[in-house]
Amino acid sequence: MTREDEIKKSGGFKKTLRRFDMILFTVAAILVVDTLAPAAAIGPSAVSWWIITLIFFFIPYGLITAELGSTYPEQGGIFAWVRRAFGETWAARVTWLYWVNVALWMPSVYILFAGMFSQLFFPDMALWGQIGIGILMTWITVWIGIIALDVGKWVPNIGAILKITIILVIGLGAFHYASKHGVANDLSLRALLPTWDAGLAFLPVIVFNFMGFELMSGAGEEMENPQQDVPVAIITAGMLIAVFYLLGTLGMLMALPLDQLGLISGIIDTLRILLGESAIGNGLVTLLGIGALYTFLTNMVVWTMGANRSAAEAANEGVLPAVFGRLHPVNKTPLGAYLITGVISTAVIILYGFFAATAEDLFWSLFAFSSIVFLLPYLIMFPSFLKLRLTDTTSPRPYQVPGGISVAWILTALCEVFIAQAILFFVWVPGQPIDWQFAIPVVAGVIVTLIVGEVLVARRRRSLQAERASETI
Repeated sequence: MTREDEIKKSGGFKKTLRRFDMILFTVAAILVVDTLAPAAAIGPSAVSWWIITLIFFFIPYGLITAELGSTYPEQGGIFAWVRRAFGETWAARVTWLYWVNVALWMPSVYILFAGMFSQLFFPDMALWGQIGIGILMTWITVWIGIIALDVGKWVPNIGAILKITIILVIGLGAFHYASKHGVANDLSLRALLPTWDAGLAFLPVIVFNFMGFELMSGAGEEMENPQQDVPVAIITAGMLIAVFYLLGTLGMLMALPLDQLGLISGIIDTLRILLGESAIGNGLVTLLGIGALYTFLTNMVVWTMGANRSAAEAANEGVLPAVFGRLHPVNKTPLGAYLITGVISTAVIILYGFFAATAEDLFWSLFAFSSIVFLLPYLIMFPSFLKLRLTDTTSPRPYQVPGGISVAWILTALCEVFIAQAILFFVWVPGQPIDWQFAIPVVAGVIVTLIVGEVLVARRRRSLQAERASETI
């Protein structure tokens, strides 16, 4: 079979993702440098929460996604799985939320990008200057996403390597620093034990940081051998991610006192402590800071690649507006979905600029809002796995979660509980009064997002019904 025949057989998509690409893609998607500081802000007990979440959520989530991705290697990933389990309407809802969260999350990532850029090069930059940088980065992301995947995939590949490098510097450098100066926080066994206090405000960030195993399956028909490569990529990437998250969190807690750990400035402040104030140290901080900025771009390139492909596939199946399915005529990338992503992200950055007093306020409000929207689709994805295991007994499963149906029930329930608590804790911390000034805009934004999705799905459904009726006449 010639290369041209392979492309035709796969619906026009080139088979460009190899196993190594998929491992780096998954590391780039899940290993998020920009939210290390919010996770470490829990305090020493963050280490225990990482381990608890790893055992009871991350591993079950990885096993479930490995089975889904290898059994149903279709373009669209999460859309295709939910459609098989619960039908087109639920698939459309899930895909809308999965897609729009990226457009809503991108502003928070690039506001963080702008804040770090300002910290490195222009300490007195005004908020609106930082917003301008956020808008510029949004459209650079759109441009990268529209180019061919065999070119665009190198952005996350390089980003994954840079993320690993930065976290190794923070983690290993902190052990060296602590051997000479001691640790900045109490890291005794008692302090490391999980606590139920105000630090739980950041606990959802740990769950958020572990999300993204299913992302590469959005390009299921662009993988060379998904049946074999998806499980291997998930297991390999999962082990790397777990180690590096723990190492990075410990490093920040060793180097930086908790009361000095800023959500935006934490990474650069930690690097400055570890590398010193000499000319060489400052030069290394700048280089690693630029590398960290690149990883923020990597995050958005990876997530827009997956989410926009899911949205395009949903549009091609007639359950989202047709504009989402418009592909680049040469590169076969989701041109329409990318352009809409850019417009929404730009509008949200500008809108939230009017409500935030500082970049840190803006980052956390946008992050909480987009994260809730982001987590909602998983409340449907995990039951989809269970239903398909119960009802689809004929599809060959190259990889199957071990333990039979009883284990499948347990893993699904664990994942649902972790997702639900993360959604709740983004707006309310147990034992603390609700901050209505923060919660109301976040919840209102989520409700508006849900309503817009329902309107789009309903309109598209009516349009399809009309088309089908006219075909029968």
